Amino acid sequence: MVKQPKPWVKYVIYALLFLYAAVTMVPFLWALSSSFKTLEEIVAGGINFIPKNFTLQNYYDIFVREPLFLRWMSNSAFIAVVATICNILFNSMAGYALARIDFIGNKVMFLIILGVQMIPGQLTIVPAYLIMKELGWLNSYAALTVPMMANATFTFMMRQFFINFPKELEEASQLDGLTRFGIFFRIALPLAVPALAAQMIFVFMGAWNEFLKPLMFVSDKSMFTLTLGLNTFKGQYISYWNYIMAASMVFTLPALLIYAFFNRFFIKGITFTGGK
Repeated sequence: MVKQPKPWVKYVIYALLFLYAAVTMVPFLWALSSSFKTLEEIVAGGINFIPKNFTLQNYYDIFVREPLFLRWMSNSAFIAVVATICNILFNSMAGYALARIDFIGNKVMFLIILGVQMIPGQLTIVPAYLIMKELGWLNSYAALTVPMMANATFTFMMRQFFINFPKELEEASQLDGLTRFGIFFRIALPLAVPALAAQMIFVFMGAWNEFLKPLMFVSDKSMFTLTLGLNTFKGQYISYWNYIMAASMVFTLPALLIYAFFNRFFIKGITFTGGK
C-alpha cells in the first residue's frame, strides 16, 4: 500500500510553485507595463506596474515611424516558418531511416549525430561564416535558413521515437501495398504528432529567438531579424527602453501563441494500437 503524503506537504509544494511562478512572471509583467509608459517614466526608476501616464505611442512609433519594423517581423517569421517546416520533415525522415532502415553506415551515422550534439554551437559560428562567405550567401535568406533546416538533437529524438513504433503497423501497411515512403508519410508521421509538436515548439522558438547567426551573417538593416532590430533601439548614449519594451511584447506574442496552441500535443501521451 502506497503511503499518502501528509496534507501540509501538498500546500508547501503549491506555495513553492506559486512563488516560482511569481518570480518568473514579475519581470514579464513589468516589461508589459513599461511598454505603455513614456521613456521619462521608465528611466525615472521604481517598479510600478500601473503606468502613471498610459500611452500607446510606443506601439504607434515602432509600427509607423520605424519603416523597417514590419520588415524585421516578416524576416523573423519567414526564417522561423521555413526552419520549422524543414526540421519537421528532414529530422523525421532521418530519424525514421536510422530507426527502421538497416543501411550501410547506419550506426556510424548515428554516432556522428551524437557527436555533433556534444559540440557547442558557438564553436561552429566562425566556420559557418566562412562557408557562407565562400558561397556568397552573406546578407541573404539562404544564410539565415539553410543552416537551420536540420538539427542533430531532434534527429536523435525522432529516432528514439520511431524505435518504439510498432512494427506490426508497418507490416500491415506493406500487405496493403504501401511503399516505404507511403508507410512513413501515411502511417508513421501522423502517429508521431506528439513528438512533432514538441519539435515544432522548440525549433520555432529557437529560430524566432536566434540572435548570433543573424548578427554574423547579415549587415544590411533590411535583412535584420526582429532580434537584431531590437538592438538598434539601444544607442551609445541613450537607450529607448519604451520602444524596446513595446517591441519585446510584439516579439514575445507569436512564441506564446505557438506554445499555447501546441502545448496540448506536447504533453499528450500516445498509445499505439492497430492491426490489419
